Amino acid sequence: MSAPATIRLTMAQALVRFLAAQRTAAEDGDLPIFAGVWAIFGHGNVAGLGEALHGVRDALPTFRAHNEQSMAHSAIAFAKATGRRRMMACTTSIGPGATNMVTAAALAHVNRLPVLLLPGDVFAHRGPDPVLQQVEDFADGTVSANDCFRPVSRYFDRITRPEQLLSALPRAMAVLTDPASCGPVTLALCQDVQAEAYDYPTGFFETRRWQPRRPRPDARELAEAVRLIQAARRPVIVAGGGTHYSGACAALARFAEAHGIPVAETQAGKSALPASHPLNLGAVGVTGTTAANRLAAEADLVLAVGTRLQDFTTGSWALFRDPAHRIIGLNVQAFDAAKHRAQPLVADAREGLEALGGALADHHAPADWVRRAERERQDWFAAAEAAVAPGSAMDGTMPPSDAQVIGIVQRHADDRTVVVGASGGLPGELHKLWQASKPGGYHMEYGFSCMGYEIAGGLGVKLARPEADVVVMVGDGSYLMLNSEIATSVMLGLKLTVVLLDNGGYGCINRLQAATGGAPFNNLLRDSRHEVLPLIDFRAHAESLGAVAEHVDSLAALGEALGRARVATRTTVIVIRTDPGPSTEAGGAWWEVSVPEVSEREEVRAARRRYDVARRAQDPGV
Repeated sequence: MSAPATIRLTMAQALVRFLAAQRTAAEDGDLPIFAGVWAIFGHGNVAGLGEALHGVRDALPTFRAHNEQSMAHSAIAFAKATGRRRMMACTTSIGPGATNMVTAAALAHVNRLPVLLLPGDVFAHRGPDPVLQQVEDFADGTVSANDCFRPVSRYFDRITRPEQLLSALPRAMAVLTDPASCGPVTLALCQDVQAEAYDYPTGFFETRRWQPRRPRPDARELAEAVRLIQAARRPVIVAGGGTHYSGACAALARFAEAHGIPVAETQAGKSALPASHPLNLGAVGVTGTTAANRLAAEADLVLAVGTRLQDFTTGSWALFRDPAHRIIGLNVQAFDAAKHRAQPLVADAREGLEALGGALADHHAPADWVRRAERERQDWFAAAEAAVAPGSAMDGTMPPSDAQVIGIVQRHADDRTVVVGASGGLPGELHKLWQASKPGGYHMEYGFSCMGYEIAGGLGVKLARPEADVVVMVGDGSYLMLNSEIATSVMLGLKLTVVLLDNGGYGCINRLQAATGGAPFNNLLRDSRHEVLPLIDFRAHAESLGAVAEHVDSLAALGEALGRARVATRTTVIVIRTDPGPSTEAGGAWWEVSVPEVSEREEVRAARRRYDVARRAQDPGV
């Protein structure tokens, strides 16, 4: 028997050749599963991985970024925008380049999104130790800065021998493509090993096509879920991000319509149903609509589809008020399916909904419950319309609220629009007020609530969906944290429209501070220690990064600027000053933020009394 054919490659060459050979079955046909590699080179990766990437640059494109965290955000947003069917890799040098990506790794971990992180590492042979940027542990010689990735990676490995790729890469792909364990994978690449050669079997580089598995529900779990739905008088569906990743949006619509069950949406689940769908109650939870939250409070059954039921969804577990309510956890991940004493239904969302629908046959929720949902929906639309009404901000007499800005952006949106945001006050207002017309039209990072994701995330969405009109909505605080990928968007010809709301600081946390009895302190610029208040010219700054930019002083002018941005050929940044005070009063639910038990200030003591009362509504199982 002859020996298998081999090819002599460096570890780095073998790695990129393997990545380029992986394919995915997507709606557009058979595509490379890795759309490219984001890279910022340094001494830990430029010689080994940099040379290897140059050799495959046509099959596996390399993109240059300006910040390691933001390039990983772009990669994560790309994966989210493709429904986890495709992904990207990111490589950095050792030290600060690597640790800059840890925040992004945590974001991907929380949001269950695939990204392959390839930070450079120390020398495996340890000859030149300690090398530039090396973190030394006095008690453990195997530790490097890359160990920071361990708690925020679904799979972590350190490649200290070139042949270790033969097991590490298939394991990495198994995690990245598994719907239950999906998340960030980190392969720390010792810099000397990147350059070492090995005789790799040629079969290792054969094309492989990956398709997400679709587990079907267990018969006993399915039967119990059917029994609970049939017994329910006030059922509600909570649709999460798993609805999108499963491609289950159409199945959700069919199921809701066939059985008359109203649907509420999490941040990740929003746009699973179009806003115009008669059973769509809109956002649920802390940033939810009155329609969704009123029905959730009375529900005796909650069918949680593809959601991890975080505190913003459940109102810190005080939203579902019926003492006898039950939860069915339809989730591909058993960890999520069984949360909070739920009846688990471990399955792919689409397969689970179709199995439930088949077993329920012609079962339908009570007609009065469906009529109640429609009345609440109409009442909410009236409240939302009032919230976004421009009023005196139309002509610039008064600075607009976030909601009023959203209203103008909405008027200029169409089926091609994808609105992108993250963290702060905007996600709460967008979750309530944005009217998505089809799946994928709403892209919000709110699992990790990471400031600075917005512009980089928009870039990732545009990479994934070049035909889309990507509108990034970002506050001044988040913009100042991470804006450099505006330059990358211009460089790559990936046009974004960035609407920058300047409220003079961290308006969202300023409102939270006030709600918990705190004095205005260290959130708005005017309430922070200063000698002189900074006069930041955001328009000039964006122009310096290569964008088209303008400052507008009214909602009418904003509308005109959005029209110009629509036909512009490169990224446009539109700056508008806003009022940091107001947020939409209608809707919403309690969110547990602990208030001090002892304070010299009566405002804090009063907030503590309100907090103690609110906690009594919490489910005792928390």
